[in-house]
Amino acid sequence: MLGNFFYTEVLSALEFWLITLSPLKRRIVYVTIFELIAIIASTFVLMKLSGGDAAESLPVAVMVSLAAVIWNFLYNTAFEAWERRKQVKKRTLLIRSAHAIGFEGGLVLICLPLYMIWYDVGLIKAFMIEAALLLFFLVYTFVFTLGFDKIFTLPHYDKTASAS
Repeated sequence: MLGNFFYTEVLSALEFWLITLSPLKRRIVYVTIFELIAIIASTFVLMKLSGGDAAESLPVAVMVSLAAVIWNFLYNTAFEAWERRKQVKKRTLLIRSAHAIGFEGGLVLICLPLYMIWYDVGLIKAFMIEAALLLFFLVYTFVFTLGFDKIFTLPHYDKTASAS
């Protein structure tokens, strides 16, 4: 009874806050907001890890963000082409795991030299920086996506179907 009241009265009163976008606009808004917050947050993480200041870490955060966006586009384009060639009908746990490992592995290979050159550190220190950022982004991506999906509903979301 209380759960039904909560959904019908409270949640439906909040539905005017929900924003539904086309799939392309949703992706653009997602990437833009995600990366802007990521640049700011990862600047602070990089400052802590490197012992440097914002002037030193902000450019790295911007470069890593740009590299991640470009790599994401290239990797997902290639991965989806591979799925079409292999006629993959469903993304199983194995396929999703391979996708995630491949993406992150490629990003590590892109970022390690950047950290080594920018911060003048060795491979081990650069890898430690990358590992810390990987953990940060694991949590950040989960929390960000959860919040984003609450505000920007999926295009196929049918408000009347979920209320019944």
